[in-house]
Amino acid sequence: MKKWKLFLTVSLQIGFVSFSFSQDKWDLRRCVEYALANNISVKQADVQARIAALNLNQARLSQIPSLEFDSRAGINSGRTQNPADYSVSTTTYFSSNFSVSSGVTLFNWFRIQNSIAANRFENEAARTNIEKIKNDISLNVAAAYLQALLNKEQVGTSELQVKLTSAQLENTRKLVAAGSVPELNAAELEAQMARDSSTLVTAQATAATSLLQLKALLNLDAALPFDVDTPPVELIPVESLAELQPEFVFNMAVNNMPLQKVNQLRVQAAGKNVDANKSAMYPTISAFGSLGTTYNNKSAEANLNSLPVIESVIIGKVDVNGNSYNVTRDVASFPSKNVGFFRQMDQTFGQSLGISLNVPIFRQGQLRTQYKRSQLDLENLKLQQSLDNQTLKQDIYKAYTEATASLQKFVAGTKSVETSQKAFDFATKRYNIGLLNTIDLLTNQNNLFKARIDKLLAQYDYVFKLKVLEFYKGQGIKL
Repeated sequence: MKKWKLFLTVSLQIGFVSFSFSQDKWDLRRCVEYALANNISVKQADVQARIAALNLNQARLSQIPSLEFDSRAGINSGRTQNPADYSVSTTTYFSSNFSVSSGVTLFNWFRIQNSIAANRFENEAARTNIEKIKNDISLNVAAAYLQALLNKEQVGTSELQVKLTSAQLENTRKLVAAGSVPELNAAELEAQMARDSSTLVTAQATAATSLLQLKALLNLDAALPFDVDTPPVELIPVESLAELQPEFVFNMAVNNMPLQKVNQLRVQAAGKNVDANKSAMYPTISAFGSLGTTYNNKSAEANLNSLPVIESVIIGKVDVNGNSYNVTRDVASFPSKNVGFFRQMDQTFGQSLGISLNVPIFRQGQLRTQYKRSQLDLENLKLQQSLDNQTLKQDIYKAYTEATASLQKFVAGTKSVETSQKAFDFATKRYNIGLLNTIDLLTNQNNLFKARIDKLLAQYDYVFKLKVLEFYKGQGIKL
C-alpha cells in the first residue's frame, strides 16, 4: 500500500510540475496574437508583399521619361580626329565629353499599362496572402489549443479514476482486515491501481507533449514556463448546425477566404501578363533627345589681341633668262592660343531630338515563347483555383459531416456516462455488502472511465468541427 501511495504521489507531482509550473495561463486569443506576431511564415509573407509593392512602383515609373548624364575623359594618341574641330592629326591629346540624354515610350500597344495592372494584382495578392497565412496559423493554433484542453481534461479524468480506485482499495483493505472479503479482492484492486496510475502518467505525458507542440507553433522556447487557460468546454459558444449548412458556408467561404481571393487576384495578374507579352511582339514607338559637348586640350584659335606675324609664302616660280625665281607673297597671321574649357563647352554644344520605331522581326522565338508560357501560366493558375475551391468544399462538407457524427456521439456518450455511473453505483453497493466480486466491480468502473473519455473526445471534436465551420463562414476562431 505504501508503494502505491508513493507512486501516486510522484505521478501527481509530475502532473503538478507539468501543468502548474507557471501561474500565467494563456487563453486562445493571446496564443493566436503571439503566433501572428512572431511566426516566421508571416514575416516572410510580409517581405514578399513589400517586394510586390516595389515591383508595382517600378512598373508605374516605367511610364515617365528616362534621364541620364554621361561623362567621359581620356588621353588619345596616334592619328585621330579632334572631336572639337574634326581635324585629323597625329598627336597626343586629352579630351572629355559630357552628354544628357532622355527617352520615353510613346506607344507600345499598352504593354506598360498591362504590366502595371499585373503588378497591381500581384501586390494585392501578396498582401492578401498575409491574411491567408494568418488564417492558417490561427486555425492550427486553435486545433493545438483544443487538443491541449482535451488532454488536460483526460488527465483530470485519469486522476479521478486513480482516486476512485484508491478509495476502493482502502475500503477493501478494511474489509479484508475484518474478514468480510478475501485477500484476492485487495490484490485485484492493487493491480487495477497500477493500471490506473500508468494511464494517469501516460495522460500527463501526452498533455505535456501537446503543450510543447503548441509552444512550437507559437515559436516559444521549449524551456519557458507555459500553460493554457481551461474554459469549461460546455461553456464554449458555438453556433447550431442548422446555421452552418455546408453549401451556405461554402458560398460564403469561396468569396471571403483569403486563399480564394489570392487565387482570383493571381489569375487576373496572369491575364494581364498575357496581354503584356502579346504587346511585346508588336512595334514600339519612342521619342528621344540629347544634349552634348566636348573638350580637347589641343584645340586652338587665333589670338586676335596680339600683333600679326608677317610671313613670306612661296606661291610659284618664274623663269627669267633661264634662271628660276620664287614668287612670294606676304601673309599676315595671328599667333594661336588654346581654347579655354568653358569656351569649348559653348562652341561644341549640340542638341538632338527624334522619334524611333522598333520592330521586333526575329529574336529566336523568345517573344512568342514568352507569350505562350504566360498563357500556360494563366491556365495553370485557373486549374489551381478550381482545385483549391474543390478542396475547400470537401473540407467544409467533411467538417459538417464529422460535426454531425460527433454531436451524435456526444449525445450517446452523455447517456452512456449516466447509465455507466448508475451501474457503477449499484455495483459499488453490492460489492460493499459482498454480493459482487472484484472483477465485476472493476468492469463497471472501467466502463465508466471509458464512457467519460469517449464523451470528452466527442465533445471536443464536435466543438472543434463547429469552430472550423465558423472559421470558413468568416467568423474567425474564438473560444
